[in-house]
Amino acid sequence: MRTALPIVASLAILLAASATAQQPESPRERVRNPNPSTQQTSTEAPPQAAPPQAPSQEREQQQQEQQRRELTPPPAPEGERAGQGAAANYHWDMKEVPPVQTHHTINVNGRTLRYTATAGRLPIKDPTGKIEAEMFFVAYTLDGADPAKRPLTFSYNGGPGSASIWLHMGALGPRTVVLQPEGWMPEAPYRLHDNPYTPLDATDIVMIDAIGTGYSRPADMQQAKKFWGLQGDIESFGEFIRMYISRYERWSSPLYLLGESYGTTRSAGVAGYLSDKGINFNGICLLSMVLNFESLEFAAINDVPYPLILPTMTMIASYHHKLAPNLAQDMNKTRQEVSDFAMNQYWPALNKGDSLSPEERSAMIDKVAEYTGLPRNVVQMANMRIDVGTFMRWLLADQQKIVGRLDGRYTSPAPNGALENGRFDPASAATQGPFTAVFNDYIRRELNYKVDMPYYTSARDLGPGVFTWNWARPNPGFPGGGFEMGYADVATSLRSAMIKDPSLKILVMEGDYDMATPFLAAQYTMNHLAVTPDMHKNISFTYYASGHMVYLDQTAHDKMHKDYTNFVNGAWTNR
Repeated sequence: MRTALPIVASLAILLAASATAQQPESPRERVRNPNPSTQQTSTEAPPQAAPPQAPSQEREQQQQEQQRRELTPPPAPEGERAGQGAAANYHWDMKEVPPVQTHHTINVNGRTLRYTATAGRLPIKDPTGKIEAEMFFVAYTLDGADPAKRPLTFSYNGGPGSASIWLHMGALGPRTVVLQPEGWMPEAPYRLHDNPYTPLDATDIVMIDAIGTGYSRPADMQQAKKFWGLQGDIESFGEFIRMYISRYERWSSPLYLLGESYGTTRSAGVAGYLSDKGINFNGICLLSMVLNFESLEFAAINDVPYPLILPTMTMIASYHHKLAPNLAQDMNKTRQEVSDFAMNQYWPALNKGDSLSPEERSAMIDKVAEYTGLPRNVVQMANMRIDVGTFMRWLLADQQKIVGRLDGRYTSPAPNGALENGRFDPASAATQGPFTAVFNDYIRRELNYKVDMPYYTSARDLGPGVFTWNWARPNPGFPGGGFEMGYADVATSLRSAMIKDPSLKILVMEGDYDMATPFLAAQYTMNHLAVTPDMHKNISFTYYASGHMVYLDQTAHDKMHKDYTNFVNGAWTNR
């Protein structure tokens, strides 16, 4: 696959795993064909110009054509092609409907908070005022607060293609799903309870669903193409934020972004995009961060992810008692030891490739096996390069179990056998059912938002092959930015926002057991922003004994609440 597909295609599989692993497919939404006289029409964005060709010599043209064929993905399976064909005629109702408001109370940290919940959709319009999409949101606002002094947080999950149900019902909302203290799945039926760790005591919250997820919909599939991509997604969220602060008169409020996973990619892009439109943020919280996708994509041509994920594997191996006693007795010390080894010894060894001497190779295999808890022969067969799938399958192979990708604490037998090479993730399987059931009950019975359309936890629920992502870079003016076959990178957008607003604060939250967005990869990315030492003082990190969704663990959730409310209170009051 790595030789037949472009890097971008494999990258879409990698990042989508956070969404698709948590969201198994559900029945396709029923959509209606509006009356032709009232149907929304749209114009697809013009196709991008083809890259300039070398001088038109016959042999060079033949080489280019051969390269084009090699980089062209194979045809989609028949089922996916059928889904794409049926989806071509999808149209959704874009009629604006007033939002639904309900009023509630909750006790947080000894305070009784009276708040209003607003559930509805905001239109995303083209310059002529034609509605191209509608984005669903749920806003929680404290009653009687002064907008000029009351912070406002816009929050979302990632995917790409994931709804914001996970942050909404697991971390930030005033009502959340009941889990076991460690985050394990409870028995059905699933229940709600008041969230003692909601940041509503410090900030208003707006949960936003990306277009094609939740109750957010494009006008039609032509418009979907516009928004299902790196840049289109950034622009749609930027327009939603502008529309929200305009309609609800929050231009004077301290503003924050809190994104998870690909949501951090979005936050960096939105911050850079809106800074050019006069909208700056007081703070950005990057939960389970990925800004530079080279740090995550395992490939024969890319050794960068292997050292960056090694300390995370060490932490997971320790959790499952697979480390030697001398390493397991002080994990803070071991974590730093492995991080230093990864950057200063392991990475240089990988860079040597086949020129590594037999003695160096043997010593490196021993060390990687020691730090991962894997059998030495597995590390040797993997050529010292342990990717996520290999680690998931082999760490607990003696128990015929696999460990979670999103959260390495979770374990399970593989549905299709111990040597399964699929995308099953025990952590995702444990959250899908409780979150989906609880949200659908909550939105109708407590928030009184009642519609017939299904709430899509993933845009892939639209049908096989319908949702596809365009990884074109958001900053084609930067060096290399027009080379779309490369790795997506929005770190430059975050850097731009920090330079244009030197008081912008950044909080990075990382889980110890998260193999989707490893903590050392986050450190590496932020250390390569190319900003001044004074700007680096505005960047802070915090870590949790949990996974990708750090809030699943109750102790980590408590810490997350304290960290974020302190960040909000400090990021704007110190200005």
